[in-house]
Amino acid sequence: MKVSQLYIYPIKALGGIAISSVNITDRGFENDRRWMLIDENNRFISQREIAEMSLLQVEILQHVMKVNHKKDPANCIEISLTPAASDITTVNIWDTLCEAQLVNTEADRWFSKILDTNCRLVYMPDSTTLKIDDQYAITGNDITSFSDGYPILMVSEESLGDLNDKLDEPLPINRFRPNLVFKGGTPFIEESMKEFSIKDCLFYGVKPCARCVVTTIDQDSAEKGKEPLKTLSLYRRKDAKVIFGENVIAAGTGKISIGDTITILQTKESLIKNN
Repeated sequence: MKVSQLYIYPIKALGGIAISSVNITDRGFENDRRWMLIDENNRFISQREIAEMSLLQVEILQHVMKVNHKKDPANCIEISLTPAASDITTVNIWDTLCEAQLVNTEADRWFSKILDTNCRLVYMPDSTTLKIDDQYAITGNDITSFSDGYPILMVSEESLGDLNDKLDEPLPINRFRPNLVFKGGTPFIEESMKEFSIKDCLFYGVKPCARCVVTTIDQDSAEKGKEPLKTLSLYRRKDAKVIFGENVIAAGTGKISIGDTITILQTKESLIKNN
């Protein structure tokens, strides 16, 4: 089993960036979901409410982050990787509150206009520690960025292949917005990987990922459909939730790259029995 694809999503819910290697930090992949858009009530905004967010593509350059519209690349904005503003506000992610740093009014105006909704861009400073649910934490002090709850999402190519074999039209991996993709092993083996290593980095699979309507949004057109949830619900359903992928926590820091070997150190029972 080897790492085959790596992705980061610097601004939560916007387009991802394919990368060849990544630094592992105390809150997941470096630069992953350190920025986020919030509404007038300081609640996070996602593709669940605004599918067009998928059309905003992020690129990280030397000192700035560039965002453009996939259908109008000239319509873009550059944002410093080190926000100059010092204003702090409390934001809401799934009823979990934490402090975030306001970026700047120029970014707020650009995103509000292009998404046709009043919103602001915020950044997670190092001083903010958003803890992982104690039920799934490894050390009790595990933290994440502005993710939905866990630092890293892992999916295998074999799992996607198993799904695509059941669909009329195959779907790309970006529908599932993973961080870590690997090839090798049986479909859904990721759900049984309790402890594994990649080079000198140690990882723990802590919770299968319950999927939502974001998977039904074409990430290149923002069009909505019924798949893959319609098909997944027929054979990947547990306790009224559709399962695909594994939430992962890294123990410590390091660096991993495409092509690195994955070594399983400890297994667990999968939530769903595969036939």
